Amino acid sequence: MKKLLNLSLIYFIFAMIGGVFYREFTKYMGFTGRTTLSLVHVHLLVLGTLLFMIFILFCRNTDLQNNRKFKLFLVLYNIGLPLMVIMLFVRGVIQVLEFQLSKGANAAISGIAGIAHIIITVALVILFLALKSIITKWEN
Repeated sequence: MKKLLNLSLIYFIFAMIGGVFYREFTKYMGFTGRTTLSLVHVHLLVLGTLLFMIFILFCRNTDLQNNRKFKLFLVLYNIGLPLMVIMLFVRGVIQVLEFQLSKGANAAISGIAGIAHIIITVALVILFLALKSIITKWEN
């Protein structure tokens, strides 16, 4: 459970840094439009901090943290979520600075973000399988 608490804390710290950076960077640059930079804070807070806090509560009453599928979920999820957030950050900074990207650079950012979403999706499917195996043990 300590590992889950540490993950939650790390995501919380980066969520706060992301929120402050968004506010200060857009203010400094005089940017008033919409930017994906505003999503960094929320994604890290909900998909990182809160999700792992829920896992702490769930692991207290189950054997989930020792489940092989859950361990695989943790690895994949902690690759996919930071990658997705990095791409939100990159896209947001580009929007605030009003850079004109080439089609290739734009596609590369979208492609990497898409890969991150796929990794998170696979991780969540594995999480559901882990939860299903835990619940199946309860029923027997």
